[in-house]
Amino acid sequence: MKQFDFNDDKKIKADYKNWMPKRLLVAKIGETLVSLILFIIFGASDLVLQGRPRLICGIILGLVCLILLFITVWLCILYKSFDYKGKRKLAKVIIEGTAGYVKIQDGGVGLDVGCGSGALTIACAKKNPGAIMVGCDIWSGPYKSEFSKKLCQDNARAEGVANVRFEEGNAVNLPFEDESFDAVTSNYVYHNIVGKNKQKLLLETFRVLKKGGVFVIHDLMSKSRYGDMNKFMEKLKKDGYEDVQLIDTTNGLFMTHKEAILLGLSGSTLLIGRK
Repeated sequence: MKQFDFNDDKKIKADYKNWMPKRLLVAKIGETLVSLILFIIFGASDLVLQGRPRLICGIILGLVCLILLFITVWLCILYKSFDYKGKRKLAKVIIEGTAGYVKIQDGGVGLDVGCGSGALTIACAKKNPGAIMVGCDIWSGPYKSEFSKKLCQDNARAEGVANVRFEEGNAVNLPFEDESFDAVTSNYVYHNIVGKNKQKLLLETFRVLKKGGVFVIHDLMSKSRYGDMNKFMEKLKKDGYEDVQLIDTTNGLFMTHKEAILLGLSGSTLLIGRK
């Protein structure tokens, strides 16, 4: 396991980034401003167009401007809500809440699938100081410019957490042997994997879990994404899994129903149990 030098003179602070990429927010603000300028030039004044053409352009550009403005305002709400340094700190609430279900015996090893900035990995390591947490991710796709292995390591060092390590690993085909871990966890990962059966992704995660190990998976488990999770839960029980539960986290546990709808987090559910 990589050891961190906590005596480094260069003090750093943990930066778990924001689940709403700042570059996306900035880009949308730019698009909104451009659409507003075009509306003023071609739709609101007669400097370029007159009569019916100006009216048609004004209507089209006005609608585009309003749509982009609505999206931009919504993204700003998301960014503010998920900000670790903000007032709501919803991302931190969810991470800490999920980590609270991850119990690992001393000497055990846990796995965080799709660790991103290392937030959940580090939170689980803090709550299980006698165990080791492994965070894996491919660090690519829409969050490539935001998250990285180095960022995870820097965050662990900033938090003073040494019982962690980070490795490259794809949730579709985890690079670990069967029954390698005493616990597996994940937060808002599988719904982002397009074109893959979510229940099969869960089974791939459970493959690396030891007999008797615990699983704590938090994701948007709507029926449209995951299929019938109640049937899946019953199948797990028939296969010998114990204490399997589906916990709605939008009922006040992590957030309210209204907040979940506003922030696009409807269907947020914890799947917990023991293999």
